[in-house]
Amino acid sequence: MSREVEGGIRSASPARLLDVEGLVKHFPIRKGLLQREAGRIHAVNGVSFSIDRGETLALVGETGCGKSTVGRTIMRFYEPTGGRVLFEGVDLATAGRGEIRRLRRRMQLVFQDPYSSLSPRMTVGDIVAEPLVIHNVGDRVSRRARVRELFELVGLAPRLSTRYPHEFSGGQRQRIGIARALALDPSLLILDEPVSALDVSIQAQIINLLTDLQEQLSLGYLFISHDLAVVKHIADQVAVMYLGEIVEQGDAATVFKHPAHPYTQSLCAAVPIHDPRLRDRPRRPPLAGEVPNPARLPTGCFFHSRCPKAEPKCSADHPELEVRTPSGARSACHFAEESSADEDAETELATR
Repeated sequence: MSREVEGGIRSASPARLLDVEGLVKHFPIRKGLLQREAGRIHAVNGVSFSIDRGETLALVGETGCGKSTVGRTIMRFYEPTGGRVLFEGVDLATAGRGEIRRLRRRMQLVFQDPYSSLSPRMTVGDIVAEPLVIHNVGDRVSRRARVRELFELVGLAPRLSTRYPHEFSGGQRQRIGIARALALDPSLLILDEPVSALDVSIQAQIINLLTDLQEQLSLGYLFISHDLAVVKHIADQVAVMYLGEIVEQGDAATVFKHPAHPYTQSLCAAVPIHDPRLRDRPRRPPLAGEVPNPARLPTGCFFHSRCPKAEPKCSADHPELEVRTPSGARSACHFAEESSADEDAETELATR
């Protein structure tokens, strides 16, 4: 693993797969007959991180914090407002359409909902083969062979390739979505809440599959999720997002065991307790208030209006993401301090 430096970008390494540097994405708000710009939604505000080959970085946070926007901007589904995205050494923010098309063979997106992401009018074999057709890879015979190989890789019988999506369960459909993403032999998968629509027992199967595929194929994962219990089982690095920016970042074991930012501490404390022996222990109170409007960002620290530790300084000065505690994780809080979270939440995360 290469050395970490300020801003979440690590020194150059032969294993480096993705570098995101100060990524910004704003969406204009247009009003009136002439659709003039009346404001902006600040969806992503200066996000930086890096992913090595064979590594998983999890983006964690509440719904609406900008996690999925980061993934789609990296893929250039959205044009970035600012910053740089380096994939295998190529700056995606300035790459031309032909270069983007070539690079998309090397990075693929797995969608959240396995029920709506597969066309009901196509057989699942044709769905998995579609990327090969779009990128003009192989002929009909070789494509069929590749589909059989991919079905076996994700744990499905190749004979099922002639069926339609409605004939499969949610977990099977997500396996088909993963097979489609692997068709062009990518090096990076962006996994946007890939298990949130599945039953808990099926979630474990898909997480185990992703772990096995990563080991076999040396894949890098950007794993987007709001579920800390799921993230703990797959992430090497964790970046916690709030209102479009990263507020805490470090290796997964450190962030979960000693969260330093009050927002991360609250997320850890919000993990449901399934062990009845732990339910009566005192817990951190839930966060008060609502996430501020991203079209009107708060002054100072974006989290100060909901933070139990807020001081006057927090509403005036915006804290930088930097190392503030002995653990080595970076946090964007003027009063960051290591916590073991709540003992019951930590135990729950460790045992799920």
